[in-house]
Amino acid sequence: MPTSPSDPVYDLAVIGAGPAGLAGAVTAAELGLGVALLDASAQTGGQYYRHPSPGLGAARPEAMHHGWRTYADLRGRLGESAVDHLPRHQVWTVAREPDGFAVHAIADDDRPVTVRARTVLLATGAFERQLPFPGWTLPGVVGAGGAQALLKSGLVLPGRRVVVAGSGPLLLAVAASLASAGARVPALVEASGYLGYARRPHLLTAGKLAEAAPHALALLRHRVRVRTRSAVTQVHGTDRVEAVTVSRLDHDWRPVRGSGRRIDCDALAVGHGLVPHIDLATALGCTTRRTPDGTHALALDDQQETSVPGLWAAGETGGVGGVHLALLEGELAGAAAAARVGGRPLPESRLRRLRRGRARLRAFAALMAAVHAPRPGWTGWLDDATDVCRCEEVTAGRIREAVTEQGAGDARTVKLLTRAGMGWCQGRVCGTAVACLAAGSGLPASSERRPLAVPVPLGALAALAEPPTPDGPGT
Repeated sequence: MPTSPSDPVYDLAVIGAGPAGLAGAVTAAELGLGVALLDASAQTGGQYYRHPSPGLGAARPEAMHHGWRTYADLRGRLGESAVDHLPRHQVWTVAREPDGFAVHAIADDDRPVTVRARTVLLATGAFERQLPFPGWTLPGVVGAGGAQALLKSGLVLPGRRVVVAGSGPLLLAVAASLASAGARVPALVEASGYLGYARRPHLLTAGKLAEAAPHALALLRHRVRVRTRSAVTQVHGTDRVEAVTVSRLDHDWRPVRGSGRRIDCDALAVGHGLVPHIDLATALGCTTRRTPDGTHALALDDQQETSVPGLWAAGETGGVGGVHLALLEGELAGAAAAARVGGRPLPESRLRRLRRGRARLRAFAALMAAVHAPRPGWTGWLDDATDVCRCEEVTAGRIREAVTEQGAGDARTVKLLTRAGMGWCQGRVCGTAVACLAAGSGLPASSERRPLAVPVPLGALAALAEPPTPDGPGT
């Protein structure tokens, strides 16, 4: 493992061992590159292919996944390759060097590690977007993806009677998984609708329809009611969730007066899509683009390369598009890195097929983002007492005061005046909401650049300034 300037330099460092990272790492290795694969988790698969804890004794972990065979194939190829897999390594920054990049990480024993590589592939995925509402901080409210992670990793349901709400196709999978695992799902509440897909039927590929069909059948079998153009606008309870209010929404997602209906439940799984995780890239100055649903993704060329030469990206970092797109982009990025560094090229026929598939899936991803994009009226769900930043306990009223009375016109100024976004999550949970309230818009105003992607022990920072020693980590 490289920890000092005298250690060998990899041809490619891949950050993230989800579908895109795995595809990129094994492709590049099979084309002749020396590859390091770093990931914060103990096992490969990322957020999509999660593994139950070994202590649970799950006999068939693949039962809760679609496309497990694809993952099993990638995992097998990884095991047969010369890739150096570095699990439990949390990357906190990437620095440019004259001959490539230095990838700085923290190992699970808090040991600082530096991996040097000529090129880098970012496959860091995405995190959930949350839009707050009164009561969203009560115990029993979990992210939609978080509920699915509990089920896949811990074989645990967030409750016995779970409402699933928010916006985006992930909700279908979450509701179907919870219902199939034994939870009662009284409602799936979708803030947008599904008619937007019907307006461009040529983008509904057979693969996408086949992917959605099992979820739809599970909802029918378990009698899950789907309520579109609606949202959970309030959670009720004292010590934990006891019920939710579901309101109809107008075109701009403003609650329709008098439309609220109470649904008893003991848990709420809620999320409004995904946000690309691009902190490492923006710290390097990579160009970003605004996606149709208002998030910021990396701007990539036809080879999956960012605006920083030698730095590629694949999967959700370039725009949320699902596992199949991530796999194609990972393979294309790994092949492009191999071509740049001097490995064997992929056959041109294979490259053409990958690019055609990517074009189709990217078009569908853009449609999906547009259909489920938050509308500006959602801020009408918030009363002034609603906590927006949970870490620092900053309310919607305090943020509005900063805008109207103290002249804050952007999220950064709001943060300086209120501490919103300065807590442990560093704005990943509240960032969208703070930006919307600051700009008076339904979409976040800007993409922040962070020098550190995750909290870092001071010892790791100090180690960067220490000269290498025979027994020390060096730089």
